[in-house]
Amino acid sequence: MTKQPHFLIIDSYSAESRAQFDTVGMMHAGELYAKMLKQVLPESTYKILYSGDDGQSFPDKAGLSQFNAVLWPGCNLTVYDEKDAHVKRILDFVTLCFEAGVPQFGSCWAAQIAVYAAGGEVKAHPRGREFGIARKIHLTPEGQKHPMYVGKPFTFDGFTSHDDEITRLPAGSVCLASNEFTDVQAVEVKYKNGEFWALQYHPEYDLHEVARLALAREAKLIKIGYTKNHEDLVHFTNDLEHIFSDASRKDLRWKYGIDDDVLSDKIRQCEFVNWLNNQVLT
Repeated sequence: MTKQPHFLIIDSYSAESRAQFDTVGMMHAGELYAKMLKQVLPESTYKILYSGDDGQSFPDKAGLSQFNAVLWPGCNLTVYDEKDAHVKRILDFVTLCFEAGVPQFGSCWAAQIAVYAAGGEVKAHPRGREFGIARKIHLTPEGQKHPMYVGKPFTFDGFTSHDDEITRLPAGSVCLASNEFTDVQAVEVKYKNGEFWALQYHPEYDLHEVARLALAREAKLIKIGYTKNHEDLVHFTNDLEHIFSDASRKDLRWKYGIDDDVLSDKIRQCEFVNWLNNQVLT
C-alpha cells in the first residue's frame, strides 16, 4: 500500500461519450471525481481507468491491493444489460472489490452496480428520467443514524441525471435517503467482505457541469419535455452559469429554487468526506 492514500477511479463512459462531453465543455466523469478528491484530500493520488477503452483491463486481486479504495463516477451504461460484455466485466470487478474488502464509493450508476452485484434489482424508472436537481431528498431513519450523513441537513436537494432506479435491495444493504421521485437515493451495501456507500445523485457536479450536461443531453431533454426547444435550453443553461459565476444572484436562485445545499461544496460533498473519514482514513 502506498504511503499516501491512493485511489482507483473507474470512468466507464465510452470514448464516443467522452467526446460528446468535450463538445459542450463538460469535464469527464473520472476527472470530476479526481477534482473532488484532490479538493478534499490534496495529498492523495489516483489513477483513472477508462474501462471501456480498447486495451484497458481491470486490476486483478494483486493489482487491486495497490489502492486504498475504488471510486465509481456515474455512467450511461445499463447495469441489467446482461448482453453487454463491458457491464459484465464491471460487475465482476465490483464483486472482486467486495471480496477483497476494498472500500467503494460512487454516484448514480454506482448505487445500481453495488446493489446489482450483491443480488438486488435495478429496472428502468417507470416515470422516466430524473434530471437536473433531485428535490427534497430526505434521510430515512437509518440514514439519520448513518455516519455518511453526519452534518448533512435532514432534507436537501442534489444534482441528478438517471433513467434507471433500484427496485429491490439485496440482503446486507440499507436505503439511507429517498425522495418523491426515486425511492432509493442513497444506499449502503455490505456484501462478502466489503462495503459500498453510494448515492443516486451527484456530489461531484456543480451548476456549471449540470448546465454542460443539459447541453449534452439536449435531444433527450427536448423529447421528454424538460424543455421545449434549443433556445429554451440555452436560456436555462445560461441562467445556471450566471448563478455559478455569481451566487448572489437572488433573482435567478429564487427562479430555479437554488439553495446552498447544491451551491456549497461543504454541504454537497458531505457524504464523500464522511466516507473518506470512516472507510479510508481510519
